[in-house]
Amino acid sequence: MSDASLRTPFPARAHAALEDAHLQEALGIATTKFIGLRKEAFEGFPEGEALRDRARAIKEGTLQQLDRHLERLADNIERLGGHVHWAATGDEARDIVLRLCRENGVRMAVKSKSMATEEIELNDALEAAGVKPVETDLGEYIIQLAHEKPSHIIAPAIHKTKGQVADLFSKELGGRFEADPEVLTAVARKVLRQKFLDADMGITGANFAVAETGTIVLVTNEGNGRMVTSLPRIHVAVMGMEKVIPTMTDLMVFLAILARSATGQKLSSYTTLVRGPRQPGETEGPEELHLILMDNGRTRQIAGTLREALY
Repeated sequence: MSDASLRTPFPARAHAALEDAHLQEALGIATTKFIGLRKEAFEGFPEGEALRDRARAIKEGTLQQLDRHLERLADNIERLGGHVHWAATGDEARDIVLRLCRENGVRMAVKSKSMATEEIELNDALEAAGVKPVETDLGEYIIQLAHEKPSHIIAPAIHKTKGQVADLFSKELGGRFEADPEVLTAVARKVLRQKFLDADMGITGANFAVAETGTIVLVTNEGNGRMVTSLPRIHVAVMGMEKVIPTMTDLMVFLAILARSATGQKLSSYTTLVRGPRQPGETEGPEELHLILMDNGRTRQIAGTLREALY
């Protein structure tokens, strides 16, 4: 959704959306597909409900001792050579990223797993500071080209049909591209590949961070997450505090159900475990790793009405 649309009163936006045939088609296809895939994934996984209960219990226990788990995570990140920053608000998180950009002469940042940075409107701040942000998740890249906001946490471009994406790519990237997902993906891949090589900084969110090992975990279906975390000389992860989990054993519980619940897969295509910056003798990985632990209202909700959202 564009900023101009957000300024339109909700009843008017809702009426327009209900009359938008393209939007209804896109949402119908996507939601029907996700529901069907999720149902199939759990039908062949009888232990799924028990694992969901266990995952909930892990989150509940973690929130009861959140300070201890976060301190352990920070200690282990720093032990591995990384840097940890604490941000009480979204403004503080944004300022930390901008400071790192200034100190390191960053002119371009490639991004992946971007929902935490959407929360703090980081892209606008980067652009105002003279840093070009480039979204590399395909859905987020589509939304960035369209100058819109994501409309879904898993599928940010869920409101667009393949025909609309083809028209957008044709307009913004030059050429005439057919409405074929494989063709459009290849176009995006070709454009983005050089961005990975040119970028000074990679910015990600995180699905989880494991306190006992100092491991940042990204779960994706595109290889861009690994490019963003390994090719630029600086990796900055912006993470909501509730993403911490105590142990690697706990992580296995979440990985067993995450993809099934989200996209109906047994596992996502890529599960990336990031442990510190590049070490002596290693040939890939960033020179610097920074983890920003962001509160931005989360701790207020531990005892509030939205506690369940932190699970």
